[in-house]
Amino acid sequence: MMEEPFLLRMILTVLPSLMKQHSIGTKISKSQVYEAFNEQWIDIHVKNIVNKLFELRIQTNPKKIKTAFHQYCQNLGFEMLIQGNQVATENDCEEYEIDNIWSQLDPTMDIETKNENEKTELKMNESDTFVSKTQSFWKKYVRNGKVTKNVSKTIKINDTKTSVTKSLDIWESYFNGESIAKYVLRRVGDNKYQFVHKSCQEYYAAQKIIFDIISWKPDIVTIDNQQFQQQFETHVQKLFINCKLLNEELGIIQFIAERIHDDNPIFVNLKSRLFRIIESSKNNDNVSIAAANAVTILNSANIDMNYQNWSNVKIPYAILDRAFLEGTNFSNANLDHVRFYQTCLTKVNFTNASMSNIYFGEYANLEGHSDIIRGIQFSPDKTKLVSYSDDETIRIWDTASSNQLCVLKGHSDDISGVQFSHDGSKIVSCSCDETIRIWDVLSGQQIQILKGHSSDVTAAQFSLDCSKIVSSSDDKTIRIWDVSSREQVKLLEGHSDSVNTVQFSPDYSKIVSCSDDKSIRIWDVSSGTQLQLFEGHSDSVNGVHFTPNGLNIVSYSNDKTIRIWDVVSGQQIQILEGHTENINGIQFSPDGSKILSYSDDATLLLWDLLSGKQLQALKGHIDCVETSRFSSDGSKIVSGSDDGTIRLWDVSSGKQIQELEGHSGEITEVEFFSNEQKILSCSFDGTIRIWDIAVEKKIQLTEGELGVIMSLKFSPDSSKIVSCSANNTIRLWDAQSGRHIQVFKGHSNIVRGALFSFDGSKILSYSNDTTIRIWDILSGKQLQLLKGHSDVIYDMQFLSDDSKLVSCSVDKTIRIWDISSGGQIQLLEGHSDEINSMQISPDRSKIVSCSDDETIRVWDVSSGNHFYY
Repeated sequence: MMEEPFLLRMILTVLPSLMKQHSIGTKISKSQVYEAFNEQWIDIHVKNIVNKLFELRIQTNPKKIKTAFHQYCQNLGFEMLIQGNQVATENDCEEYEIDNIWSQLDPTMDIETKNENEKTELKMNESDTFVSKTQSFWKKYVRNGKVTKNVSKTIKINDTKTSVTKSLDIWESYFNGESIAKYVLRRVGDNKYQFVHKSCQEYYAAQKIIFDIISWKPDIVTIDNQQFQQQFETHVQKLFINCKLLNEELGIIQFIAERIHDDNPIFVNLKSRLFRIIESSKNNDNVSIAAANAVTILNSANIDMNYQNWSNVKIPYAILDRAFLEGTNFSNANLDHVRFYQTCLTKVNFTNASMSNIYFGEYANLEGHSDIIRGIQFSPDKTKLVSYSDDETIRIWDTASSNQLCVLKGHSDDISGVQFSHDGSKIVSCSCDETIRIWDVLSGQQIQILKGHSSDVTAAQFSLDCSKIVSSSDDKTIRIWDVSSREQVKLLEGHSDSVNTVQFSPDYSKIVSCSDDKSIRIWDVSSGTQLQLFEGHSDSVNGVHFTPNGLNIVSYSNDKTIRIWDVVSGQQIQILEGHTENINGIQFSPDGSKILSYSDDATLLLWDLLSGKQLQALKGHIDCVETSRFSSDGSKIVSGSDDGTIRLWDVSSGKQIQELEGHSGEITEVEFFSNEQKILSCSFDGTIRIWDIAVEKKIQLTEGELGVIMSLKFSPDSSKIVSCSANNTIRLWDAQSGRHIQVFKGHSNIVRGALFSFDGSKILSYSNDTTIRIWDILSGKQLQLLKGHSDVIYDMQFLSDDSKLVSCSVDKTIRIWDISSGGQIQLLEGHSDEINSMQISPDRSKIVSCSDDETIRVWDVSSGNHFYY
């Protein structure tokens, strides 16, 4: 990828010419920046060559020289791509010329209208053109998609062409006496040369690939679309885009992708040609590299690929991250190793597709269980994860590393549930083997085994102080146990059928239970007496929960209803109807105002707890929804289904944000990680998976004349964005809407960067005008002006909270400032050239800096002393 400082310098170099070519508000691509830069760069070299030739009284055509430079750079850039080597080596060899390099001109191209599938194609002039000659020149290098090292050269001497076969080093053609190489490359060692920056090589290699694609034309002009495609397919294997997979060449992919949107008519058929390359792979295994590259480039260009008929295509290793592929047909396609991270795959047909090692966005799989995983749960501090399975084991995992910490063995039948203690030091588990077991998390050892139930134990829960455990069973009883003595202290009887679950109230003074006998009961913990009986459900009650305030309980049943009850009076307050099949579970929103329910009817319903009104219906799953959770801020919902998918939903709109595919069995449980950028899931397929769900939101900052944006930063609460610009201004934006809030004016030159203060009340900026300024966000007024640097400031960071700043500059110095007074506290000198970047150690005691003097220096903040590498 291109390094940002190099690109920024390049933009500043060509800024005047770009401003002349493009109106304010027009988006300028990186390709256009590089094009402008290379034009200026080559013009300088051409002028120098013409002047030297003029001194020798040799007449030449500057246009021919310029074209030769372009072709030379493209050839060399592509050769470096193929060789995977950014350095070209000059060998000692006899001097000769390749005059055909100097004689080729840019192509003249006309636009002709084609059919609906390809509206526009490029028609080349009948004469030999730059591109066609370039192709023939390179065919000598390429054999079956590989570059040969032994090539035949045509040498032109005194206008007489002589064919000479000579064994040459791969770089020899680029170094022939006073070759072009000496003008367009920089020397990096003995006989070693490279482009001024890797991105320049990427730019020229991309141009080479693009012109190779768009220059092809059919044998005859009057041709229909089918004939056109047939002829094109015979040529695809020879294209340069078929020589090497570009997945590791993101700069080249980006340059090609940008040309798809370029308004220059020369690139008008690039998009359609890339689609034709993909189509060609249906009938030819030997163009799979070209097809994979074409798909990756189209996706990088954000081209909509919904509802494509891509059955039988061969695109192994393609990158389709974040692509829109709704309704696309991939039946019988070769999709081995393809990436589908955060991709829209609604209604996609994968019938009989080869999908080995496909990546759907999950992190590591937590592998170890040998049977269905029934559930997962985070520890209270989120550092550990516990899972339980039909393989009769419980496993504890480290959240950060995904490593398995220990395996808990002891149960002799299916495990019904597990729960961490409130301090995270213990786990309680219950099983169909009629036992309850307590485990030490650190050692993985079994501490206690509680026996007394005469049938499957359906639930078990710690009291707040972990001194007691309550359990329920298919034996129709509820039992309270003393942990230290292992003794049963209370037996709660009253249900006439299996007790499905049991739960403590928020204050741990009561217990609520529900049963297949259609009833719900509340019990007093200290006495074991029944306080309330709730009746009204017409089928088994599957689950019951106290509301967060403990005043109500919410139950759900196989009768397809959810009911809300008053704990004190025992009266039914609300009945929520809407599901058409059994309800599998409910969740409360973090603020306790909403209820989420999920059902065998493949839907999730969102309800207002107070009014009982249905707020949203979340539809998208095609089978039973078994599990669901709110995010901690209540803005998102994650769900898992028997259809094997995990779906992410937006609460306010009810729309599906994302679909995660990868499990091969029913999803049994899902959880948000604490930072909510990842999701945890477990499945009947015996795996636990971690998924990255970070969604990029594009906000269009459109108000005002922005100029070239140099930097963007979020405020501490992520509600605002600050941008700084080459037009000397700083602007404040609303992060949600993109609305322009405030403009800060005062700098007299390009503003390179800006920071928010830790409390979000101020903005600090630094500029090419050598100053640092502190601004009040509300008023837009300048509060402080920090002067001291004598040249461009490259970087600025907080040294400590909001009291000190550190900055570095082209003036070769690092300065430490007091923010409240605006005074300079310390001056760090030692570098002999401009300082490009710096970092502060985590303990704020040291600063590391790097410079054009080719040294890295580490500074002690208190003393100002330093050492360097």
